[in-house]
Amino acid sequence: MVMDGAELQISVKEGERWRRTMSVTVPVGVVNSERQRITGKLASRLKLPGFRKGHVPSSVLEKRFGDALKREALDKVIGAAYQKALSQSELSPISEGEVGNVRYEPEEDLTFSISFDVKPEIEISRLGGFKVDRPEIEGLEEKTEDVLKRLREQNGAWQAVKEGRPEDKDMVSVEIERLEEGGEGESQPYQFVLGGGEAIPDIEDAIKSLEVGQTGEFVVQFPDDFPNEERRGQEEHLRIHLESRHVLELPELDSDFAKSLGDFEGVEDLLEKVRSDVERELEDHAEAVVRNRLIEFILDANPFTVPASMVDRYVRSVLGNPEGVPPEKLLEAQEQISPQAELAVRRILAIDRIAETQELRATEEELDGRVEEIAEKSGETPAKIYANLQKNDRLEVLEREITERKVFDFLKEQSEIVQS
Repeated sequence: MVMDGAELQISVKEGERWRRTMSVTVPVGVVNSERQRITGKLASRLKLPGFRKGHVPSSVLEKRFGDALKREALDKVIGAAYQKALSQSELSPISEGEVGNVRYEPEEDLTFSISFDVKPEIEISRLGGFKVDRPEIEGLEEKTEDVLKRLREQNGAWQAVKEGRPEDKDMVSVEIERLEEGGEGESQPYQFVLGGGEAIPDIEDAIKSLEVGQTGEFVVQFPDDFPNEERRGQEEHLRIHLESRHVLELPELDSDFAKSLGDFEGVEDLLEKVRSDVERELEDHAEAVVRNRLIEFILDANPFTVPASMVDRYVRSVLGNPEGVPPEKLLEAQEQISPQAELAVRRILAIDRIAETQELRATEEELDGRVEEIAEKSGETPAKIYANLQKNDRLEVLEREITERKVFDFLKEQSEIVQS
């Protein structure tokens, strides 16, 4: 419906955390006109016994459908009045409007209120003058050795061992039977690697006490941090049979192993690549620490509140699909996440504001350049990379990464970055 904004009476009340409540008064004539229009539309297509189609009297329609006609008219009028009021007040909600206090009586004006959040207006007055410690790059050689060890483990071969008790990192095959009062339960087979947390500690300790082919009976207790709260502290009587034990035989770190992993000429070539990757990872970590400390300083120096609806949306995005989660558990999770979610939202808004005021947003040329870099590394064409990013809604993410890099490069220039 078309509504003349001059007919409306509008007032806006500011609440906490960028909450706004708009009160609107709509003249009774507007409501009556919309109700008549809806009634006329219904009359034109309705056929009732004793009346020709399109000739049902309004009085009959009011008697039979009065409540429905009233609801539809009010919904239409409130929706149109809300949009017109927003336009006149130049407000841009960032949350769904919550309608309340609807008052309407025949031959009286319609009044209602609607509450919503608006985008916060942020002022970042202090951008620098901070002293930020950048952590040293430590443990490069140790971490390089760890990566090489993981690569060997991933490419190792399990070898059966017929003697000795199993140890952590051995793969075992077992039959576990629950012994209950008055009888025995069904035996279930399991295969897993010891020390990986796939079984509770008491069961792993029981398996480690057995030789291959041996069977034993044990009373095990579920730990206090067991995921199923109902089972915490409970005891069970089990019969465990150790079917087999396997140990992981690692390949030699030689030229053949290096070549099996990719386009490497030998061990030195592989070692150089691994060390380079680890060093880049450590550098990225140090950079992340600097960024986090910088934004913490800026948020402390420029405090502002954020709309509750933005925090709620962030919490929902973190929790994902809560289907099947008990309401009390969901509420507990939301309460635990909310402080971190509010900090994350404040961080996003601060970076956006700095990018806006300092004109640091990613340009189309920079985005194209980043797409070309990705294409070169992957061996694909820029057009295909761009299409994939667009298809998977990743262009905006890439654009934000570029913007954040520019913002933090700017912020680092405004402060003193000290190597620890």
